[in-house]
Amino acid sequence: MAFQVNKVKYSGKINEVPLGTQKVLIGGQTAYNFHDFEGTFPHKPLLALQVWDSDPGDSFPEPLTKAFAGVLKDPAAWAKKAVEYGADLISLELVSTDPNDQDSSPEDAVKTVEKVLAAVNVPLIVNGVDNKDKDIDTLSLIAEKFQNKNLILGPVTDKNYKQIGAQALAYGHSIIAKSPIDVNLAKQLNILLMDLGVTADKILIDPTTSGLGYGLEYTYSIIERIVMAALVQQDDKLQQPIISIIGRENWKCKEASQPTAGNETLGDQTCRAVLMEVATAISFLDAGSSIVVFAHPESLKIVRSYVNAVTDGGEIKADGIGDVPITAIK
Repeated sequence: MAFQVNKVKYSGKINEVPLGTQKVLIGGQTAYNFHDFEGTFPHKPLLALQVWDSDPGDSFPEPLTKAFAGVLKDPAAWAKKAVEYGADLISLELVSTDPNDQDSSPEDAVKTVEKVLAAVNVPLIVNGVDNKDKDIDTLSLIAEKFQNKNLILGPVTDKNYKQIGAQALAYGHSIIAKSPIDVNLAKQLNILLMDLGVTADKILIDPTTSGLGYGLEYTYSIIERIVMAALVQQDDKLQQPIISIIGRENWKCKEASQPTAGNETLGDQTCRAVLMEVATAISFLDAGSSIVVFAHPESLKIVRSYVNAVTDGGEIKADGIGDVPITAIK
């Protein structure tokens, strides 16, 4: 007797969201990610690379510094390099605007966004620093200065949604609605944004991301429950594509940031950290994420081969990662 795949038809659908002036489409599926045997899965997940608006200096682990050598002082050049590595989107991290860091001005941020937009022709995510007042000032000015560029602005939270949401609505931008790992809070923020007038084709959900070994399974379950509510329960307030910003979460943990020297039992740092990022990304893609933001280009490359293999068939390749050495613990 031939093997029969158990198929389930779902009554809900994830809303389609066009990104950037390029109108790159995400979402639109009527089944779980990669389950095209149960429904439509019209758009592959998008893979992005982060770009900082200032030189990260010693705060970057050596593998990241090596991957982007020569461009870390120039966000526009960094963004071009990221696109050369295969990024579908750029996630510009406005780290210098943090009041506890350089506290650079909103006007400085506008200049950086302008340079990055001129350098690449892919959709642009613009991420603030999760400081209510500074993000309101910075992202509001950016929204105004780049009218109809359909930037993807975040994080938009329950503390700043009125100001940033109104600016995004007025000037034609999309929003990353960020909530603290809770299905009901994610839904409530979407309701608040929609009541403000933001339409479903302008909202991405960020349920807050945890890395491998640091709460990944909790984030996974929340993403899974959001997608389940959208497809099975037809909850139209949760039928938005999900974005997982995993780069910083993985590379700031000690298992990724510790160098090989002196930590030989952990294995090669680049292999270790990249594979941690890959494991996190694949977990969230399988749970239902539509966009993943990486820090290291080799992580993106491996996950790209995974996505292509799952959707089209083929091999999962990791040309830049050698055999992982095993050191016996005595």
